[in-house]
Amino acid sequence: MRLIPPTEGKVFFEGADLMAMGRRELQNIRSKMQIIFQHPESALNPRMKIYDSLVEPMRIQHIVNGRLEEREKVNELIDLVGLHQEHLNRYPHELSGGQIQRAVLARILSLKPRFIVADEPTSMLDVSVQAQVLNLLKEIQKMFNVAYLFISHDLEVVRWMSDRMAVMYCGNIVEIGPAKEVAENPLHPYTKMLVKAFSHIGRDTETLKTVQQINSVAGDLGAGCNFYPRCPEAGSACKIKPELREVEKGHYVACRQ
Repeated sequence: MRLIPPTEGKVFFEGADLMAMGRRELQNIRSKMQIIFQHPESALNPRMKIYDSLVEPMRIQHIVNGRLEEREKVNELIDLVGLHQEHLNRYPHELSGGQIQRAVLARILSLKPRFIVADEPTSMLDVSVQAQVLNLLKEIQKMFNVAYLFISHDLEVVRWMSDRMAVMYCGNIVEIGPAKEVAENPLHPYTKMLVKAFSHIGRDTETLKTVQQINSVAGDLGAGCNFYPRCPEAGSACKIKPELREVEKGHYVACRQ
């Protein structure tokens, strides 16, 4: 999203390298890329009513002509995300977590983005509200043909929301493939532990505890595989850093075993 200056690497959006763009080029493409933050209340100005927060990006991007069209657009947006007229005159602190996240989503949709980063969008919400917001995200995806980069620690949520799933360890992708395939046929030892810990048939508390311990001390361990010292399947070949390789169509894993 270029909200934080990158140190290296490339990110391509619709064929253009975002890392190489200047300020003017980036400004022109920003409306097409939006983000949903983990803490929704931090995304809204606490001194602005919800209505003002919704219309601010439309005014900046010159999307509407006049206050009448502005009001019509806002009414369409709140109806889409399940809010009501009364919510428009409230401040963020007067809304629940789920309502704030819906307001944030309405503001994002006002710009008609092509791509949305959803950074743990439901982790701060009650379980019942989580399901509502996730269903809403699914409906919006179908309605507007928008792409999501959905980030979460909950493997089951990722599986349900995603077409493709990538598992990261120490900042590196260790496995990537179709979501169903990765969840049902994990190949990397770390992915196997995650799947076991977050299985449908009750959470495996011992495995979950092991995963938490592994993540708490995760770090760059040099030239070899970062997971090597903690891997139950480690061998001498793991002392050389593995590259992602395709083991099945569209299914990649970074493991030498």
